Amino acid sequence: MTEQVSMARGKTRQVVLSSRPLSWVNTAFPFAAAYVVTTGRIDAMLIVGTLFFLIPYNLLMYGINDVFDYESDLRNPRKGGAEGALLHPALHRTVIAAGVVSSVIVGGAMVVLAGAAHPLSWVVITVSLFAVVAYSVSGLRFKERPVLDSITSSTHFVSPAVYGLAVAGATVNFGLIALLAAFFLWGMASHAFGAVQDIEPDRQAGIASIATALGASPTVRLAITFWAVAGLFMLATPWPGPLAAVLSAPYILAVLPFWSVSDAESELANRGWKRFLWLNFFTGFLSTLLLIIWTRQGA
Repeated sequence: MTEQVSMARGKTRQVVLSSRPLSWVNTAFPFAAAYVVTTGRIDAMLIVGTLFFLIPYNLLMYGINDVFDYESDLRNPRKGGAEGALLHPALHRTVIAAGVVSSVIVGGAMVVLAGAAHPLSWVVITVSLFAVVAYSVSGLRFKERPVLDSITSSTHFVSPAVYGLAVAGATVNFGLIALLAAFFLWGMASHAFGAVQDIEPDRQAGIASIATALGASPTVRLAITFWAVAGLFMLATPWPGPLAAVLSAPYILAVLPFWSVSDAESELANRGWKRFLWLNFFTGFLSTLLLIIWTRQGA
């Protein structure tokens, strides 16, 4: 009995690990922030939507990725921890099922709560879930289409915010477009830089990416450019949004040491990636403070 309990715990741990708990906040926070700032409410939609983008969404997104990337992950020394589970084939069906079932249950409740009042939200969630599946699943594999891989990855993180705005009935204006553009460029930069550390394992596995196509140093420089432009876009948002422009600086400084990294030493970029993961919590905290100020000004 004890052995069975231990095995069950081990499987549960692997399933949870496949959802990248360290990155849960990256999808849940954009939805919650967009919804609360627009409506000023804490209601069932906020709670259910945040729960969906916190766990089921990530379990579906990263679970599918880990299953379809299993062969290449075997060659990647980063896998098997917080940066990605190395799932035993025996767990593949379990992880996929967990992602699908939890997404149907919680996501279904979220869509029901949204109702038909905001039809744009149906389009957004469809695009969002398509991007989640298309990134990794065989036959589509957007992750192996250079540039489209970064666009799709960014969609994973921006679409929860867009969904929050859609179900909240936000008014579209230039400032909002600038904010979303900045967020989208941040997402593309993050994916592109993240791909640098995997250049060698990806090439050995025959996997294409924006980094394998452009090379290590050009990809790092492109990521830095995207982060810089994202900061400029924030200057076009309503006050105190322009203050967030400086939040691009820590990311740029974190990856600047890899400006001239070669393809042969591209794995060194993992040092910058680990800084990036922790920077998300720091910048998320500061962003929350700015959102509180923004909300109080509109009150």
